[in-house]
Amino acid sequence: MGAKDHWEGIYTSKPDEELSWFQPTSTTSYQLITEFASPGASVVDIGAGSSPLAGQLVRDGFCPVTIVDISEAALTRARCAVAPDIREKIEWQVCDLLANPQLPSCDVWHDRAVFHFLIGPDDQARYVALASRTVKQHGLLIVGTFRLDGPTKCSGLPVHGYDSESLAEVFSETFHLVRGAGEEHMTPSGVKQPFVYVVMRRT
Repeated sequence: MGAKDHWEGIYTSKPDEELSWFQPTSTTSYQLITEFASPGASVVDIGAGSSPLAGQLVRDGFCPVTIVDISEAALTRARCAVAPDIREKIEWQVCDLLANPQLPSCDVWHDRAVFHFLIGPDDQARYVALASRTVKQHGLLIVGTFRLDGPTKCSGLPVHGYDSESLAEVFSETFHLVRGAGEEHMTPSGVKQPFVYVVMRRT
């Protein structure tokens, strides 16, 4: 099964309450974006799924906000969850990040829980190259992954954990570390999952 079929299957068979990564409010992501960027900044939210983050950012004046996900079902769910006046202000893009897509340039690249699925160095290199050409000069890269002591699998797929230093090192040719942050994510089923985030600025 390919990646697209895998994630379409997840989002067509499970409600948000059964998705381990789902957050009704994207607390850490929202805090980091609004601390380091101001309303009016453009945001690309990578692997957003059915997250409510884009709607929060639009209401705060971030513009344009683009949601990117490999699953059409995920974005359909996200569209239905926001009011029409917010929905029309969000750009919705279904694509595979590893297939060299054309994304709009942005002030903020945000990814919570996609990068840790990229196990091989070639896939990581494609991701870094895409981020490097998408984020504007002096723009921000905010990436959150499982921590080193986090799960080794998610949704039946292997994942790779990091600490802030090792995660920042992956992007160090183009971005420099501004801050590391942690999060104890509580899954909808009540299981704690440790996350690490890096905030990096394009040099």
